Amino acid sequence: MRQIDTMESFDQLLVEAEAAHGHLCAGLVLGVRMALLGLNRLGIRDPKGEDRKKLIVYVEIDRCATDAIEIVTGCRLSKRTLKFRDWGKMAATFVNLETGRAIRIVALDNARDLADQLFPQIESESRRQAMAYRELTDAQMFTEQWVRVTIDPQELPGARSTRIDCPRCGEGVNFDRFALVNGERLCLPCAHHELRYWEPGD
Repeated sequence: MRQIDTMESFDQLLVEAEAAHGHLCAGLVLGVRMALLGLNRLGIRDPKGEDRKKLIVYVEIDRCATDAIEIVTGCRLSKRTLKFRDWGKMAATFVNLETGRAIRIVALDNARDLADQLFPQIESESRRQAMAYRELTDAQMFTEQWVRVTIDPQELPGARSTRIDCPRCGEGVNFDRFALVNGERLCLPCAHHELRYWEPGD
């Protein structure tokens, strides 16, 4: 596994990811590997420093690997540099804003089978995978695809937005997250009740 010259070592990054996540697991190892691969392919050498304004990452699952990707890349939801798509896929797309290049990396399911073959003596499935994910090649663990990602200017870090108040619930809405319904600009939960994850209680 080739390391980016100025990046922290794989083991250092794994320790940081474990501290942030709360425990060490196979998903963290996979996430660190995935993030390092994405950064390498894009030529991002210092994602938390000099290159921090060049990178946006889209993650497609809310699992352990996402914490590791955050730690390695420095991308965060709060900085608008981490974008979450709830698709249930162990995949991430890394975008270099300076060059416009983007690569989507997907974890291969058969890496789990390889882990069983490599470490049959280890009883714990998660431990087998964690050990294997340190040793397998990138090609054994991931597929890679160069892609095009069009990012709306409002989605970029630092973008400013007008704020509206939803006429139904009175809550403020940023970044045009509203729907036009009968001439009214409603927040998405008021316009589309099926999107709402909560219902009024007692």
